[in-house]
Amino acid sequence: MFFDEAKIYIKGGDGGDGLMAFRREKYVPFGGPSGGDGGTGGDIIFVVNPKLNNLSYYHRNIHFKAGDGQRGGQNRMTGANGETLRLEVPPGTVIRNAETGAVLADLTEPGQEATLITGGRHGRGNIRFVSSTNQAPRIAERGERGEEMWVTLELKLIADVGLVGKPNAGKSTLLSVISAARPKIADYPFTTLQPNLGVVQLDEYGDTFVVADIPGLIEGAAEGHGLGHDFLRHIERTRVLVHLLDGSAPEPLEDWKQINAELAMYGAGLEDRPQLVVLNKMDLPDAIAWEPIIAEIVGAAGYAFTSISAVTGERVRDMLYRVKQLLAEAPDPTSLEDEHIVIRPKSDPEQFHIERTGSREWRVVGENVTSLAARTYFDLDGAAMRFQRILDKLGVNEALREAGVRDGDMVSFGDIELEWQEVY
Repeated sequence: MFFDEAKIYIKGGDGGDGLMAFRREKYVPFGGPSGGDGGTGGDIIFVVNPKLNNLSYYHRNIHFKAGDGQRGGQNRMTGANGETLRLEVPPGTVIRNAETGAVLADLTEPGQEATLITGGRHGRGNIRFVSSTNQAPRIAERGERGEEMWVTLELKLIADVGLVGKPNAGKSTLLSVISAARPKIADYPFTTLQPNLGVVQLDEYGDTFVVADIPGLIEGAAEGHGLGHDFLRHIERTRVLVHLLDGSAPEPLEDWKQINAELAMYGAGLEDRPQLVVLNKMDLPDAIAWEPIIAEIVGAAGYAFTSISAVTGERVRDMLYRVKQLLAEAPDPTSLEDEHIVIRPKSDPEQFHIERTGSREWRVVGENVTSLAARTYFDLDGAAMRFQRILDKLGVNEALREAGVRDGDMVSFGDIELEWQEVY
């Protein structure tokens, strides 16, 4: 089955805790601190594998976590870093924040990489806190938790040409004739329930281009009817559209206008994409009768037109050369993108604000203070005192007093909750 969407949870590895330790060796009575740093948590990197063509792996596997950093050791030994997790996706994968819908990465080139999640910072061991006034620090830091989020993966096929049209227009038949692709073909609507790709080579050593057979579109496709959104997004990256008309249909011109209206409603610049209108089934009398009428109206509207019979192969090669010419004149595909990767703005890590969450409950929100609390060993007196000194330096304690905090109130810093006690 062809899967082109998935929602997964990704989490970076947690940083390893730093160690508080002292040398304990015979004949070394004042060995000093020896606790090493923890290891850094592993990142999560998405990488494009050109051999993949769908997202089926991410329907069987949903939760992904990079390796945790290891705890620091004795004798100044640093813990091992967590293993980075590399997740492979097919070309054309767009990754979004599942909560906000913001585009985090648009991966199109083989081997292209995007680091979406970074592992937690390592905690420092007590060897890092030695100073001229504190030769035996009883301080260490916990490792920082890795980032985490839910993301959606959305595959948009990368093809030069998109084959569009009503169900039963003959798109799958045409694709099978012009390429080595072998889509399912039968004489009933909606035979094609998933996009198919085919590579067209005009001459033995000539240039090639990729054609995507998009399942038949119906009225309301741009609004999601009949899986319209699922299909339409696969032609967003195409440079040229081949609009195939069913020559045996009662009103092929009405079909053409309806599909063009759906393309315009969907957006993404599809209505402005170079389009070759192709009347199919010229082996039938109805198509022969329609040809001069359609040629005149389509030409007057400014579109290129030709007619073929996909079944007999009549004029198919001439049509392919017309497509090749349109591709040569089409703008570079990179200029067609209308979505941009969201760059998270850098904020001042020392900024914070106070929120009152209850009659006697407060929350301090800020990058530095939240990280500091998460990395502090509060059962170590030296570490707890250091935490208070830094809060004083940042102005957090004074801000809490001005906000009205009282003895016994609970103050939270991220996942850490502490009781406020004023020192007189």
